[in-house]
Formats: sequence, C-alpha cells, structure tokens
Amino acid sequence: MSSRLGGEHTKVLMIRLSGKGSVVTCDGIRRRDFLQVGALGALGWTLAHQAAARAAEPYQSGAGDKSCILIFNLGAPSQLDTFDMKPDAPREIRGPFKPIRTKSSEFEISEILPLHAAVADKFSLVRSCYHTAAAVHDTGHQMMQTGRLFTGGINTPHVGCALSYLKGRRSELPAHVILPETMGPTGGNMPHGQDAGFLGKAHDPFVLDADPSKKDFKVPDLLPPQEIGEARLERRRGLRQVVENSLRNFEASESAKLMDANFADAYRLMSSSQAREAFDLEREPEKVRDRYGRTRFGQSCLLARRLVERGVRFVTINTFITVFDEITWDIHGSKPFTSIAGMKDIVAPMYDKGYSALIEDLVQRGMLDNTLVAALAEFGRTPRINPTGGRDHWPQCWTVNFAGGGVKGGRVVGKSDEIGAYPAERPVQPKEIVATMYHALGLDLDTHLPGPAGRPFPLVDFGAQPIRELF
Repeated sequence: MSSRLGGEHTKVLMIRLSGKGSVVTCDGIRRRDFLQVGALGALGWTLAHQAAARAAEPYQSGAGDKSCILIFNLGAPSQLDTFDMKPDAPREIRGPFKPIRTKSSEFEISEILPLHAAVADKFSLVRSCYHTAAAVHDTGHQMMQTGRLFTGGINTPHVGCALSYLKGRRSELPAHVILPETMGPTGGNMPHGQDAGFLGKAHDPFVLDADPSKKDFKVPDLLPPQEIGEARLERRRGLRQVVENSLRNFEASESAKLMDANFADAYRLMSSSQAREAFDLEREPEKVRDRYGRTRFGQSCLLARRLVERGVRFVTINTFITVFDEITWDIHGSKPFTSIAGMKDIVAPMYDKGYSALIEDLVQRGMLDNTLVAALAEFGRTPRINPTGGRDHWPQCWTVNFAGGGVKGGRVVGKSDEIGAYPAERPVQPKEIVATMYHALGLDLDTHLPGPAGRPFPLVDFGAQPIRELF
C-alpha cells in the first residue's frame, strides 16, 4: 500500500502480525527491519529466535548495554494535529493545521512541529497504539510505563526501575532519574507508574524535584556535605543509632539492611563530585542551552543528555507534571484547559525545540545509536473537535515515536483509519511498547522479577499469544 504525501507517491511501512507470527509489510517485504538491537538483527524475530541467537553468539561489548530517555507527554497530544494528520477528512476532523514535508520520505507531520520535520529521518512513528481501559490519564500512565494496569493492589515497577533492579548502577550516579519531578494529580486516585512498585523503595528512581530552567537551579539532595551542614548529617546518623539501640533484633532484619543501603547510597551521592558535575548545567555553553530552549522541558532534555553521557541508564522526562495548573497537551478547549490553537502557540514550540535539540545533540555526540529516545503518551484525542474548540480523551488510537537505540528512523509502523479513530493495521498495545524498550535495553523478555508474596512475576505479560514479536 502507498500514500500520497506532498504530491509524491511514497511507500509507507505498515506491519501486521499474521496468525503464524510472521511479519509482512504492505509492500510485500517480509521481516523488514524497524528496530535493530544488539546482535538480534532485523525486525520480527520471535523470542525463540532471540534465545537461540544469544546462546550461539552473546552480545558484543556495549551492544546490550544501551540507555533510554523516556519523554512522557503527560496530557496526551492530539494525533490528528501532530503526527497522524488527516488532511482529506472534514474540517471538524482534520483540524486547523496543515501537514508539512519532513526529512523522511515516508511521512508528513503537522506544521506546528517544523523542527521535528528536520530530524524526521532519525525517529519512527507508531500510529496504531490503543488500549481498552478507562479513558483517564492515570490508567494510561501506568500501562505505558509499566506494561500493566494497576489491578488487585499490584503496583508494577516502572521500566527504568526494573532496569535498575536487573542491571544496577554504572557509576556513582543513580541508574534511573526522573526529571523534573514525578507526576502530580491528573484526575484519578491511582499510581502513575513512576516508582519501583513491588520491587521496593530501594529501587525507586532518583527524583530531581527542581526546575532546571531556573537561574538558581540546584539539586537539594546533591549538595555537598559542607553545604548541607555537618549537623544535618549527624542528625541522620543519630536517628539510625536510636533505631539500632531500640530494637535489639533490628540489625539483622531486612529493614536494617535496606536502611544501611539507602544511607550509603544517599551519602555516596551527596559526596560525589561526579554527580554534582553531571547535574551542573552551568557547564554547558550558552548557545547549547539556548538551542534546547530555556524552558523547564528544554533544560530537562539537556540534563537528560548530560546524565546519560555520564552513565545513567534510564532518564524519564515528564513534559508536564499535572493537567490542572498549567497549559498542557490536555486540549479540552474549555477553561482551565487550552484549545487546539493554544497548543500551537504555547505547548508545541516548547516541545518542538527541546525534542529536536536532544536528537541533534545525541547525533553530534555519537550517542544516538546507544540511546533509545521514546516519546510516549497515555492516549490520543477524539477525532471530532468538540464545541469548545478542543479534543477530549481517546484511548482507541494514538501515535508515539522512537529514535536511536537501534531504531531505524524515518519509518512508520501501523496505520489508523481515515479519521484517526481506530487502528486499521498493526494495532499496538502498551505492553508491546514496554517490551520494545526492554528489548532495546538488552533485557531478556522471559525474565521474571521477584513479585508480590515472593512469586515470580513476568517482566512482560504476553498473555496467551504463543508467538511474540516486536515492531
């Protein structure tokens, strides 16, 4: 199948799963590569192939030890106004924006993202994401960052936390960092999927809890001992001593071991010159900081690059913190939310600048091949514009994108229907997105974590599907 983009007849990659597990594209090419990771080769390998390949030929040095920057677009961008436009649909469907040509020959994107267009050969789109859970922010946050919905009281760990548990730190820096802070209220009362869940607090991410775009930006938990005061450290030591003296059997308990480990980690981080240097944006040239944009998101992207460059395995960037106190992708139209036009004027320029700068910077520094950049969201937006000039929640179909880390850029996976309402080809569930990140990071998808009550917990839940393939 092909589509007409900007007057040229361009083939679009669309991948589906057949009943026997083979991968076939619409242009007849079998097992054409979209994601190439480590020694695994081309797209479409089953886990049986994966295991056989690993037994025959282990990963080469560094090939299975990639990093990931996960950009979570809290609020959910409208697929019809960004990456999956429908210019031939009625106006109430297609919206006010026009598609523009990109550096990829396979797709166009919205005119509100011109800097994305210039790096479109570096990222690939998945236009057929969907889920069937409630159309509320919290459920999408959970599934897109853990692969599962919060049910039965089981809080599944974030991808970065599971990676931290399985691979540990590379340096004095934490394995997983969240910038600029964890998600706040989004209308529900459920976990957002940004902690270690049943793996325990010891594997929670390090959270910045500061705005890196501020002139007085500092990381409170990384201030050197002489700045936080010896008295504060002594109080911490004293509290630990009280607990040790009060509970005779405490020292042999798991709680004591966790306290010792957490205390050691905290002290190591506070006293680490490497950690302080990694978070010091003042070391970056002014023109670099300007290129990313002097916004909270832009400087978080720059900080993510610095952290990955210095050994952090996984960085999660929350584009926004909540849908209530600021203008976000949550474009319902009525106040306090913004309209589609507001997205163009406020949200898109900030995001366009920060994302494109990150991709360009990773390319220039030779880091993109070993850094997966996943730009995700919890759901999409209604195909029809509502009476207040916005679009509402729509988990039935939306678009995400991947760059680096083995992804072959400039491609399209999946296809939505003529109004961007439902997947028309290669429907993709959140667990497949999560599995792709694990796979790119060199983790065996058959791995089990120590789950609740000590029971083995599969890293990825493939259900009853007998043959599992990644896009």
